[in-house]
Amino acid sequence: MYSQSRVLDSVRSTREMLLPHWGNVPERMKNGSAHSVVTGLDLAVERYLAGELKKIDSGAEFAGEEYGGRRDADRFWLCDPIDGTAHFVRGLPFCSVMLALIEDGRVNFSAIYDFIKDDMYHASRGQGAFRNSEPIHVSDRPLEHSYISLETRIDKPVNFDLMRRMRESSVLFSSITSGYEFSLVASGKLEARVCVDPWAKDWDVAPGSLLVEEAGGIVANIGSASYDYRDLNMIAGNPLVYRALTEGPKAIFPLTS
Repeated sequence: MYSQSRVLDSVRSTREMLLPHWGNVPERMKNGSAHSVVTGLDLAVERYLAGELKKIDSGAEFAGEEYGGRRDADRFWLCDPIDGTAHFVRGLPFCSVMLALIEDGRVNFSAIYDFIKDDMYHASRGQGAFRNSEPIHVSDRPLEHSYISLETRIDKPVNFDLMRRMRESSVLFSSITSGYEFSLVASGKLEARVCVDPWAKDWDVAPGSLLVEEAGGIVANIGSASYDYRDLNMIAGNPLVYRALTEGPKAIFPLTS
């Protein structure tokens, strides 16, 4: 059995590696896109956490954004060493270290570490969600008063139309980073995060999904009342907004299963 405090201490220790280089680090493009970049620190942090977690939890495998790993294991740590690398290299604050523990296909522990502000958002299944040692909770604002993060590929007409429909009932917010936005939903600053045909990968959404759920939110895949972190089409929001988006004749994302 792993020690949660040791895991959180290991994640928090990445601040010493990262903060001195915030806004001052060489980068290279992954695919020619301005938001898809990688630095030597992405690689170094992932290697470091893989090694530390092996000491803490020798029975679990490890999979990360940069080096990959075993996703077919019954238990494994899933890591995004720097979520928002493009922001990191520019000295923008919307970046974090993200980690989730997957057990039998379910997210049971997560950490999203805002190393700029030294805020650790974390959750264990059934034990609530926290920022550092303080409990956090989703908001109780209704849809018509909501700020919602929508991640979708708006170059596709159907997704552009979806964005237009959502703008009619809410304010859309985007920082282009999953971890930062999930922490805002879990702490009641945004009302929901919605992913439809997103750019995100599993390491982008798994940590935040448990954080929002344990903060009193509802997390489910689009069209479904259940959630599988491997399905990247999902809603994570406060109960009022989730129900408004999925129930009734005006539902944008009606339940189909």
